[in-house]
Amino acid sequence: MTKSCIRVYADAQQIIQCKQDIEKVENTINQIARTLNLAGNEVRLKILFLLEKESKMCPCDLSDILGMTVPAISQHLRKLKDAGLVETNKVGQTIFYSISESNNLILNPIFGLLTPEKESAL
Repeated sequence: MTKSCIRVYADAQQIIQCKQDIEKVENTINQIARTLNLAGNEVRLKILFLLEKESKMCPCDLSDILGMTVPAISQHLRKLKDAGLVETNKVGQTIFYSISESNNLILNPIFGLLTPEKESAL
């Protein structure tokens, strides 16, 4: 059984206004969708959480904490860096990763859910 939309009159002004509203926020929607898509991966969300909590970390530390190989962690970090979610700072031969400030508005509400009090509510 196929359901279809049956309407007598379309609100043309509403449709025009909504199209204009979407156009105005198109770039922001794309950025949020890209961020949530990457953060939707369990390992990458754990990495982002740890970077938020610790400010900066190297791939070796993340590898030890998450029980994964350094190359596997590096692949996730590369995806996060390519999308602009994390940035790097090289100190000697060690590369430290941190969350890019430009993504705090998107990520902070997610991190707010990752507290022991909120964890039991989900």
